[in-house]
Amino acid sequence: MINNWRSISGHLDNLRVVLVATRNPLNIGAAARAMSNFGVRRLRVVNPYEVAFREAKSAVGAAGLLAKAEQYASVAEAVADCRLVVGTTAAGRRELQHRLRRLEEGARAIKRHLKAGPVALLFGSERVGLSNQELSHCHWVMRIPTREEHGSMNLGQAVAVCLYELVRGRKTAPAKTAPGQKEKKSAPSKEVERLTQMLLAVLHSSGYVKPRAVAAEEKLRRLVRRLELNADDTAVWLGMLRQIAWKLGVGEKDGPS
Repeated sequence: MINNWRSISGHLDNLRVVLVATRNPLNIGAAARAMSNFGVRRLRVVNPYEVAFREAKSAVGAAGLLAKAEQYASVAEAVADCRLVVGTTAAGRRELQHRLRRLEEGARAIKRHLKAGPVALLFGSERVGLSNQELSHCHWVMRIPTREEHGSMNLGQAVAVCLYELVRGRKTAPAKTAPGQKEKKSAPSKEVERLTQMLLAVLHSSGYVKPRAVAAEEKLRRLVRRLELNADDTAVWLGMLRQIAWKLGVGEKDGPS
């Protein structure tokens, strides 16, 4: 395991652990401690319930990491620079709208993407997990294979288990590309969200989607992310949609800055 940790440690700076609406500051501290254990330094929090979370005593040996945690008002802002966004869920009886991967499968996919750019790993609140709106920013979701009778885990423990899976096991070979073909980078979430909002504005103007249709926006966001567009294709789609929006007299709705 130590040798594999060394092989992936150079890419761990691309991993952002994002805690969404965490209710107990001690859990944020425990998550920071787990991150420090495995060499992950980029902690982001979205609307924590307790503003004094940076003083959590549970962050043993990780006070510096906790002090540098980045705070955001929305998931969109927290993942704007990321090329892959993965949610976590206990699943249970919940009907998911995303592809669900077991921890070991998901960790392999995350390791491949970490070599190319920033990846966000999202954890929801202790009480309800990630909401459908929050999950709509994810490309897919991952679960820890716990027993059905007791599916949920403590937040700090869940972070630790996921990060351990990332640094254990065999090295992951990079995805192969055809000879002479340049590997294309995935689009940052900021640009994917801009594409989503532009498409939503056009659909509103056409009457296909009714104004303030929250469920429709979430469905559209999930659909766009399932396409897994690379940066070049996203730019092409944005150009086409801008031209359509201009013809319709629709202004671009800004995504996260």
